[in-house]
Amino acid sequence: MADDTKNTDQSVDFGILNNLVGYRLRRAQLNFFSKFSEVCSDLGISPGLFAIIAIVERNPGLTQTAVAQALGNDRSAMVAAVDKLEKMDILERRPAVNDRRSYALFMTKYGKKFFQTLSGRVMDHEKNMASRLESEQELEWLLKTLDILSQ
Repeated sequence: MADDTKNTDQSVDFGILNNLVGYRLRRAQLNFFSKFSEVCSDLGISPGLFAIIAIVERNPGLTQTAVAQALGNDRSAMVAAVDKLEKMDILERRPAVNDRRSYALFMTKYGKKFFQTLSGRVMDHEKNMASRLESEQELEWLLKTLDILSQ
């Protein structure tokens, strides 16, 4: 006999959750990240790895710690992420000029080409997701509001 308690066709009353900005932001983030995975998983890139690459691409020579701080990431998680990106030949570590105990991050030649392909996919993904909004002004409002909420 089938277990009817596992039926997922039932509607769920989210109650107070539907009135919580944080909950709604999290649901939107999960949806964005899920679609991001569909677009970039074949390249082995997650949203977190993309953020690291994007920061290093625009700020060559930042230390791992500076990149982690800019993204609000834990330093220990940063080491594993950079290890992965280094193995993929996207980033390279070099001793930091002002502190030989630290490593500065740079894009490799391959990484620069890879980022062009990757950022094109990501921008197409963003455009697709933003097309759900009613206008460019609504998108601008949303980005401004998210900036305010992130402070």
